[in-house]
This record gives sequence, structure tokens and C-alpha cells, in this order.
Amino acid sequence: MAYLELKQITKKYDELVALDELNFSVEKNEFAVLFGSSAAGKTTTLRCISGLEKIENGEVWFNNNDFTNAPIQGREMSMVFQTFALYPHLTTEDNLAYPLKKKKIDKSDISKRVSETSEMLRISHALKRKPDTLSGGEQQRLAIGRALIQQPKLLLLDEPLANLDAKLRHDTRAELKRLQRDLNMTMVYATPDQLEALTMGDNITIIKDGKFIQKGTPDELYQNPKNLYVGKMIGSPEMNLINAKIANNQIELPFGNISTNKNKKINSDFVSTELMFGIRPNDISISNEEECYEAKIFLKEPLGDVTILDLSIKDTKLKMILPEEEAINYDTGQNIKISFNINNSYLFASDTGVSALN
Repeated sequence: MAYLELKQITKKYDELVALDELNFSVEKNEFAVLFGSSAAGKTTTLRCISGLEKIENGEVWFNNNDFTNAPIQGREMSMVFQTFALYPHLTTEDNLAYPLKKKKIDKSDISKRVSETSEMLRISHALKRKPDTLSGGEQQRLAIGRALIQQPKLLLLDEPLANLDAKLRHDTRAELKRLQRDLNMTMVYATPDQLEALTMGDNITIIKDGKFIQKGTPDELYQNPKNLYVGKMIGSPEMNLINAKIANNQIELPFGNISTNKNKKINSDFVSTELMFGIRPNDISISNEEECYEAKIFLKEPLGDVTILDLSIKDTKLKMILPEEEAINYDTGQNIKISFNINNSYLFASDTGVSALN
């Protein structure tokens, strides 16, 4: 059994089904990411794990124990919320010490743990300051410190970087990953941010409308999305999607036919189905190969070391990525010939979104 396992969890708020028979598992010492768009059920999942919400059906198992109906105090978990939830009238030192004082821990032990935690999180210089005098990053580290100082067996983080600016988010992502490795701690991190999910997670669990969709490493989800939703959620810029059909063992696109993926077979159940052909922007290249298509550049999006070219082929719009040193040779309004790396392409059923490739 996994270190943390949610089995067929159902949670309702009146008539709203927030979690629909959700399965979710985390191994010990893993940095697990719970990834989904807004209202997917991420926060509700964390609240059910921590005991803040009672579930209608299902089981919560942690460290080989049934925690489904266990009291919050006995779960040995801590949670960091999107809003930092700091006491504004207390200093950094007192904010850190507060949860230990409530547990009536010895003063000398409290002092030692406050010192160690503040040093580890690099906020020891601010122990006598109150939260409103701290930077956003310092406030976030203090919120994390209040959770870590309790020495939990599991740390739950609910979009903890959402209120930070881009640079602070980047720096704090690295800090959290470092902390998790240094402490050898099990963490569950909920986020709607693809970049956070891909850069931080050992494994990522994607949920939608309270349902489990797919779990895997960042590479597994990127290379083998099980459905259209995952294909669109993973990868930036988003995967190009084109209406398609299978005809004479070829893929029929609005602007011509193309060979099928040689690495995967098309499921026979989908041969006569309306399909979506998926190709990522970095799998489109400028080429004069036999299977190439004339496209017009209608927009350039410089991103520093790379540039996104927005293309049109008849009524089909596509995005491709070029290194900046190559992109400077092309201008808006210019026609170019492109080809697809077909062995990195995807096919999905238009109606269900299920992958049509085996």
C-alpha cells in the first residue's frame, strides 16, 4: 500500500459533487503534485486528507492506518494555505512557536526548533519582526515554517505560491524542492500552474471535475497523454489540434494527408471516428521533405532564446517554435514550408477525447 492513499473518495456540498470517486496515492518521501484547473477539486482533496472535511464515501489511508474518520489532531499532518494565515500581532518568532505552545512542548525544545526552522528557511534575521514588515517571500517561508516546525509526517501545500510575483515564485519553487529533499519529507502540492507541476513533482496526478484523470512523471504525461485533456494541459505552448480522419492507412487533415505514427498503432475502434490530430509546436519544423505543407506566418512571438511562429494553412491555425537565431530569418506575412515529426504526434477521439493510439 502507498504511504498515502485515497480510495474512491466522494465529497458533496449539497447537490454539488466536489470529488467523484477519486483515487489518489503518494509514496513515502515523494514530492507529489495534484494538478488541475480552477474548481477541479484540489483544495477539497487536501482538506479531506487533513480531516478538515468529512467525506460521504471512500477511505483515507495514511502510513498503513485508516484515517477516514480520524480526528485532525491525530493525523500528524500540516497544511500550508494559499492565504498565509499568519497572526499579524505576533512576531515571526512567536508565529513559529505558537503551534508548539498549543501542544505544551517544553520551552527549551520550542526555542531550539524555532532557531533551527528559521535558519533552514532563511528568516532568522526577521524573528523579531511582524508579518506586515516581511516581504511576500519571507511571509511564505514563515507560513511553511509554521507547518514544518510541527515535524509532520506529511506536508500539504495548497497553491502556496499563488500570491507571489514571478521571480519569488521561481525562487520559492527551488527552495521547496530543496527542503523536501533535505528533510526527506512527503509533500503533496496542489497547483493549477503547469510550470510548477512539471518542475517540482516527482509524480503528477491530474484531476478534473473531482475525478482522477492520469498519474505519471512529467515525462510520462508529456509523451503519453491518455486523453485530449491531458494533452492540452501538459506542454507550453499548448498542443496544436487539427480535425482529422483515418483514410487508407493515412491521416486525412484539412490541408492534405500525412503518414501515421510509426511508434504506435491506431486502435481499430477509432478508424471510422471523427478524430483530433495533435502535434506539439516543437515537433513542427521548416522543411522541404516530401510530406511538407506551405504555411503563412501571421504573427511572431519573441520569447528571448526562442520565438513562437503563429502559422495559417488554409483555415487551420498552428504554432511552432524556432530558436531565436533561426527565427530572425523569417518575417510576418512570409510563406514557409513545414513538416511534422509524425512519430511524436497524437490522435484523440473528438467526442470522448480518449487517445486513439495504442
